[in-house]
Amino acid sequence: MTTTTRRGGRPASGEPVLDRAFRLLDAFTDAETSMTLTRLSDRAGIPLSSTLRLAQHLSRLGALERRSDGTFTMGLRMLEYAALAPRGHGLRAIALPYMEDLHRASRQHVQLAVREKDEGVIVERLSAPGAGKVLYHVGARVPLHGTGLGLVLLAHSRPEFQESYLQRELFLEPEHIPLAAVDLRTQLHEVRTSGVVHMARALPEPAASVAAPIFDRSGDCAAVISVVGADGSLDTRMLEPAVVAIARAISRDLARGGRDPQAGRSPG
Repeated sequence: MTTTTRRGGRPASGEPVLDRAFRLLDAFTDAETSMTLTRLSDRAGIPLSSTLRLAQHLSRLGALERRSDGTFTMGLRMLEYAALAPRGHGLRAIALPYMEDLHRASRQHVQLAVREKDEGVIVERLSAPGAGKVLYHVGARVPLHGTGLGLVLLAHSRPEFQESYLQRELFLEPEHIPLAAVDLRTQLHEVRTSGVVHMARALPEPAASVAAPIFDRSGDCAAVISVVGADGSLDTRMLEPAVVAIARAISRDLARGGRDPQAGRSPG
């Protein structure tokens, strides 16, 4: 059944216009950075006429841009907003000099991520030619299971959040292999005990990584740093001391009162 929009911009279904606007923005992915109006409507699940009104308004605000071929893309206004996020910009400002040191020493991809609700978000990455394919771009959301970054963030989250997460039906992608809660629970215990995560994947191409937590002045896990490279070119055991040392150095700077990336952090 098609919903109609009441005067004042609130759909008859009760969904606020702002929610619909975010559904349009959420429709864009790394694989689809530009879309026709029809595709955008299909992806967002919003009627075509409503999609047109919202897209035009978002374009006027700079949140979307309409190209000469009529397709829509994300607007630069969104980049401006993203740069103001304390957990992105503030953390990046503190961590970047250390990441550059690690990048020069390892000659591999170096990534920085934080947790947002039940996913990780990559807020910075330094790439290296020949280091292999990286699955996630800056700003991408990563699962908290099945990735080194995610396992660190999940292992150092609050127990009640972990228990809630463990109740889900979980799969390891891209193979779509079921992950039993008991196995994930064991992994999380090992991460907390060892302080690091070593991961390897076979698809889409062999790769390996090592990740370590970054703590804020309260002792909470504020972020995670990792080194990722093509399997065979990266000895994660050899790099582990450097990754841990860099994570501790960033943690010390946070504790000394640097910009607090925890402002507005997700509960749990």
